[in-house]
Amino acid sequence: MDIFRAGHKPSMRGPAEWFTGTVRVDPLFNPTAPERVQGANVTFEPGARTAWHTHPLGQTLVVTSGVGRVQRWGGPVEEIRPGDVVWFAPGEKHWHGAAQETAMTHLAIQEVENGKVVDWLEHVSDQQYAG
Repeated sequence: MDIFRAGHKPSMRGPAEWFTGTVRVDPLFNPTAPERVQGANVTFEPGARTAWHTHPLGQTLVVTSGVGRVQRWGGPVEEIRPGDVVWFAPGEKHWHGAAQETAMTHLAIQEVENGKVVDWLEHVSDQQYAG
């Protein structure tokens, strides 16, 4: 058994290449072979969001606070709230982030395949974000 105490890994600012606005990523757990599951607690300030991206084995989000937005390619922008669970299928192009006036925090859980968890794509435009 391992217990990873709160704060065992430092918080990091979400890189501008992957995010629009202010985002904080708190790593929670990373896999050690043969495990594949990785998780982070991610906080988006109002209006902040990811770039479009995909995950080779999909991604699960569990909203823990605030109000957020999610969208899959070709679908509508949808609101998410605490307790909501969002599943993106493997290879599904999507983005997620906070609502315009409210911050949002979620747990992000994904699996590593051949050393990769995400493929980052273009930034979400203001028009796409507004829906």
